Amino acid sequence: MDLGFSGAAAVVVGGSRGMGLATARCLAQEGARVAVVGRSRADVDRAAAELAESGSPDAVGLVADARDIGQVDAVFAELRQRWGGELNALINTVGPNVQGTVEELSDDQWREAVDHGVLALVHCVNAALPLLRNAAWGRIVNFSAHSTQRQTVSLVAYTAAKAMVTSVSKNLSLLLAKEEILVNVVSPGTFVTPALTEWARSVGIDSDDPYRLMEAIGTHYGHPAQLPRAGLPEEIGPVAAFLASRRNSYMTGANVNVDGGSDFV
Repeated sequence: MDLGFSGAAAVVVGGSRGMGLATARCLAQEGARVAVVGRSRADVDRAAAELAESGSPDAVGLVADARDIGQVDAVFAELRQRWGGELNALINTVGPNVQGTVEELSDDQWREAVDHGVLALVHCVNAALPLLRNAAWGRIVNFSAHSTQRQTVSLVAYTAAKAMVTSVSKNLSLLLAKEEILVNVVSPGTFVTPALTEWARSVGIDSDDPYRLMEAIGTHYGHPAQLPRAGLPEEIGPVAAFLASRRNSYMTGANVNVDGGSDFV
């Protein structure tokens, strides 16, 4: 299926690895110009080189900490010059890595969850909106989390931040509907990402085995999926790519679970 990305311009914040990179690959394969934004120069350069090989006619890696509004503004100013002031798709995949119960978390950890999980997204949306409005069509896709629907006591700050992402996205879909800029949410379940791999190693689990990973998630967090394995990043990239595409022309304000099966809520 042609998603309509030929000649289009897209930014993936958090696109240098994991689910963000998987999404960026799909966009590149569809012929989009793709900018990946991340905090590591080595990671964004590596990703940009891979995206160029995958078919992107103009792939670029840009370094910014999205929590810093000045760095975000600088990135989008550079893209304005590079791409002539137009942007078709903004995909936000970043999120906090804050764990602990309500009793355990410090105020600084709560601030980190909100800064990294919500304000970073808001900074990117505000910087991208003038470019999206200049384009013939525009899409925003934000990554929330399936865990907002099934609570885990040690993930309260992460879950709260992701719930805010979902709420902000719904509000944006209403705000931007008259301009026909579509805003949707993807809520991943358990995926084999660098963060999950790091956690698996810390508890002595083989991170290369998605079946063993899902078993461990059920044991440690009590939330296994209906499918017996963790998801792979390449299984969520096409979902996000469709939502970010011109082919998606009448879907906005939606929250799409990609979680291997869970209760309908």
